[in-house]
Amino acid sequence: MFVDSHAHLYFKDFQHDLEDVVKRAVDRGIAYIICPGTDLETSRRAIELAERFEQVYAAVGLHPHDAKKAATNGGEVDRDVMAALEELSRHPKVVAIGEIGLDYHYDFSPREIQREVFSEQISIARRRDLPIIVHTRESEKDVLEIVERHVRQGKDWRARLRQKADRYPPPRGVFHCFPGDVEMAWRVINLGFYISIPGPVTFPAKPGKNSPMVEVAQKVSAEHILLETDCPYLTPHPHRGKRNEPAYVPLIASRIAELQGLSIEDIARASTFGVTKLFGIGEYPRPVFAYKIRDSLYLNITIRCNADCVFCDRKGEAIVRGHNLRIEREPSVEEVIKEIDDPKRYDEIVFCGFGEPTIRVDALKHISKWVKENGGVVRLNTDGHGSLINYHNIVPELVGLVDAVSISLNTIDPDQYGRLMQIDGGKFFPAMVEFAKECVKHGLDVTMTMVDLQSVNEAKTRAFVENEIGAKFKNRPYF
Repeated sequence: MFVDSHAHLYFKDFQHDLEDVVKRAVDRGIAYIICPGTDLETSRRAIELAERFEQVYAAVGLHPHDAKKAATNGGEVDRDVMAALEELSRHPKVVAIGEIGLDYHYDFSPREIQREVFSEQISIARRRDLPIIVHTRESEKDVLEIVERHVRQGKDWRARLRQKADRYPPPRGVFHCFPGDVEMAWRVINLGFYISIPGPVTFPAKPGKNSPMVEVAQKVSAEHILLETDCPYLTPHPHRGKRNEPAYVPLIASRIAELQGLSIEDIARASTFGVTKLFGIGEYPRPVFAYKIRDSLYLNITIRCNADCVFCDRKGEAIVRGHNLRIEREPSVEEVIKEIDDPKRYDEIVFCGFGEPTIRVDALKHISKWVKENGGVVRLNTDGHGSLINYHNIVPELVGLVDAVSISLNTIDPDQYGRLMQIDGGKFFPAMVEFAKECVKHGLDVTMTMVDLQSVNEAKTRAFVENEIGAKFKNRPYF
């Protein structure tokens, strides 16, 4: 199931075959289409389409090109236009204020008017507790300045959607057709915004050079990405040059999946959950203890952990690739085995969730034994504290039951290790290192990972893993 989070279906390009366009989208698995307005007239038309088609939802707003329509002859914001827009936002199928923002490429509206109208529309969104859909072109500095000011002033904006311990701020909007680099992506994510990726991500790359959009699509976790066509524009490959339409969303998802080493189903699930969280469309996923990513089955056998990593959302929403891992109880060995069914259907069975699997080492061994006896491959994702947790060296007990072990190293500085994982680094860092060395000594396939932080020296960390431990090294995104 996919969502086209940005489609201008009221444009004249669709006036002769809109029914067919929507039907093709549904046939391709597009569950919902969000249609943002660009002025009062198109906002009303977006609402009409939302009333006409079950799958369509509307956003209302004034695009920066049309900001001048909300200005008086004296150059001030027209309060009547803003009041009309706010009234439109009360329609039950309006899910956002948008498309709004700044565009300094064309300057179809004076820049000062653009900024004032943009800010006023964010104020409407705050009053209505709605997210915003942001357009920015050659105007990122001013857009971020205005958005950040409203975030500072509007502490309650969408706060009802954030659980107390969530790692991220409440979902406040999306930067559509995201124009920035990875650094900017991190900045807007920390403000409570998603980034939306359109068709150009599918365009063939120039030799030896990736576009910033491709780099963002590769390095930003799928949890923060929405899919969009921006139709009728920005048609993805191989239909470039023709009219774009929502049915092409899977082409965009497929390219992002390729860049991230995931399946198209993973991207669909993660981005659809993002739409549910941001716009309130669709159903919240039920908690699971077995969940598929790529062609592997992951087992979330506990949400207990001896650490409390600053980059972990275990105490928050606990969502991974659209899977809800906030289980209310730990599954029994029998329940897990029943859920696996046939381990040969998967590339591997992975003990990994929002908890430390070795806390349940006996269950882990029992399940692993059954998987191996039935032709499966087992991997353990761990913080490497299992021997310390269980008061004895557990590695020999894993031999023959576990094929591969992934250990969260994160940093080779014990003090920084303690800060990142919020534990006693002087105690747990050497225990983790000893666990890793034991795994290598006993012939297990060991990979040690670090979180991609500027404060962590990747070269030194890699050298430590490969030379001191004799394991493989992997860098994973921080967000």
